[in-house]
Amino acid sequence: MAHCEAGSPRAERPELAEILKQHAHDLTYLSNDQARVVSALSACRTVALGGHLQRCDHCGRENPVYNSCRNRHCPKCQSLEQALWVEAQARDLLPVPYFHEVFTLPHCLNPLFLGEQNVAHALLFEAAANTVIDVCRSNLGATPGLIAMLHTWNQKFEHHPHIHAIATGGGLSQDGERWISSKPSFFLPVLRLSEVFRGKLLEAFELALKEGRLRTPESAGRLLLRRAAAQDFVVYSKPPMAGPEQVLRYLGRYTHRIAISNERLLAHRDGEVTFSFKDRKDAGRRKEMTLPGVEFTRRFLLHVVPRRFVRVRHYGVLANGVKARRLARARSLLATPAPPEPSQAKPESWQDAYRRLVGKDPLLCLACRVGRLVVVADIPRSLTPPRHASASRSP
Repeated sequence: MAHCEAGSPRAERPELAEILKQHAHDLTYLSNDQARVVSALSACRTVALGGHLQRCDHCGRENPVYNSCRNRHCPKCQSLEQALWVEAQARDLLPVPYFHEVFTLPHCLNPLFLGEQNVAHALLFEAAANTVIDVCRSNLGATPGLIAMLHTWNQKFEHHPHIHAIATGGGLSQDGERWISSKPSFFLPVLRLSEVFRGKLLEAFELALKEGRLRTPESAGRLLLRRAAAQDFVVYSKPPMAGPEQVLRYLGRYTHRIAISNERLLAHRDGEVTFSFKDRKDAGRRKEMTLPGVEFTRRFLLHVVPRRFVRVRHYGVLANGVKARRLARARSLLATPAPPEPSQAKPESWQDAYRRLVGKDPLLCLACRVGRLVVVADIPRSLTPPRHASASRSP
């Protein structure tokens, strides 16, 4: 492994799919979920998934467009889904300050997350969310609204499970008769959050080990818990957000993010991969790191979550099942109207949604930038896609 200051010249930008196709078979083991991700990303926007042939109605240029894999781990399939999700969340925003909390844990607990991800990550979610809710109730006498997001990586692509939480600055009183606000520039004491979070997570892991819900043997797991109990569980509290627009930017930044984007990939040659990262220990300076292709692939696949695992969850005022009632009560107390209901007219096409939310026209001919692209033929799926298939690609 090597790293240096970013900025060195590089050849054509590589793509994650190419790296996975070349190196995944060298790994000694892939879970079913990991194998599905490798297969999906390798086929994404290639003839393997089929597509259609487009022709410009102005210049006549023809262009094959291949279908997307729509896998949530794919760096090429997130922009529209992210924009639609963020737009939906905008309907739930309240005219109150919002705070960004980050819950981290000692690295000695990482092995507990590798054996049974569904259980371990769910325990992490519950510990972080219940910490915010309990401390808010204790300090303010209020139940906040909370959106929690799981990330499992750091800038160096290492295993680093942690929770990002966006919380309302205050919440509903226990009887639901008042909205109790926090101070505009201060939500909850981070030392108290850290203490409560540590207690909740260690207790939850201890019970899970006792009940055999984790693959780690109970004796080994208890040793990890004892080590962790002697260390700090760091909770970061970011400054309050400056209005709904910043809240939406934060949500867009943290929700549909994957472990690494194609934009951070700098080179893939001689069996090695070079990518950029921000060095948090050096004032966030942009640097480069080079890893063997197999190690890069192993690190990426560490961050594959199981199918149907929910990576963004809502709690408190925003909890599923009570959100509509509690949001209506909060809006009434805050004297703010509910947003208009979405139109029940003809469903919006993905092209119109992409144009409206992303700001680009997917049907504009990129050759003449005048004509419109019209579908003239279907392209069937191929069982043997070319190794380096490339074409213009649908969003």
